Amino acid sequence: MCKIIPILGAGPAGSCAAIAARREGSPVRLIEKSKFPRHKVCGEFFSPEIEAELTQLGVWDAFLAAGPTRIRRMKLHFGKREKKSILPEPAWGLSRYAFDALLLARACAAGAEIVRESDLSPIITASGRQPSPSPRGNRLFGFKTHFEGPPDDTVELFFFDRCYVGVNTIEGGFTNVCGLGPEDLFRRFDFNFDAIVQQSPALAEHLRPLRRSMGWLTTGPLQFGQSFSFGETYPAGDALSFVDPFTGTGLVAAVKTGSLAGMAASQGTARSEYLAQCRASLGKPFEIARILRKVLNTGWADALVPVLPSRLLFALTRPK
Repeated sequence: MCKIIPILGAGPAGSCAAIAARREGSPVRLIEKSKFPRHKVCGEFFSPEIEAELTQLGVWDAFLAAGPTRIRRMKLHFGKREKKSILPEPAWGLSRYAFDALLLARACAAGAEIVRESDLSPIITASGRQPSPSPRGNRLFGFKTHFEGPPDDTVELFFFDRCYVGVNTIEGGFTNVCGLGPEDLFRRFDFNFDAIVQQSPALAEHLRPLRRSMGWLTTGPLQFGQSFSFGETYPAGDALSFVDPFTGTGLVAAVKTGSLAGMAASQGTARSEYLAQCRASLGKPFEIARILRKVLNTGWADALVPVLPSRLLFALTRPK
């Protein structure tokens, strides 16, 4: 009898690890204490690579059935400067609520057992990001909500006051508004995100015809980078790597590393080999994100916008 593979966390990375492991014939136990599905602070943007990843798992048709919005254009806002481009390939917008639900349902249908606790130690860790060790006041926090209003096929990125906000339509005619910014700014506005988004005139104008349909969610403090401190488990998703959201690769990275972890655990692949595969796939977008974050923090963005090809930026931040 095959050894059970316990997976800590039933989010996208954990559910994809379960699906991949079940496709390899391994019994799986998903350990998840939280209620699913649920709304989470997330950009809810899927870069074009998601099709190949979900197709490999046999989940692409279920993704399309959830009614994702097709995203064909990108618009960048740096203060009063703006850059527009057509995406090389269409991307997608779908809420985490719908995405988490369809992945977990598929994992359970494949035979994965889901429990709130287990006496088995995890073999795959997909329990999310690690808290930031930064001192109070210098930390980053994320925020998100949904709006109702006219849909659009454009993902728009707004950079202002050391903040980043991404806006794109998701299923059902809703628009996801998700961003991150520094703690000192948020405290100045008493974490009133309705007031914070008004600090960007371009973002305020974009939201003017829309109506907020849910309360603001917040998460943090956030720490970017990769962590390999989970003992001898296979870390996946944000437990392995948390990339700056403006790259648009977070969800693809979660699916990809979850799939790799599920296969590696089932096949007995050495942890070092698994981590090497993840580095080969995610190393470039992480390095580009690190550079872009420095550019934004130093205030050079306005000067670079006129010479920054949007399509090149999009290509550089794609995982392999």
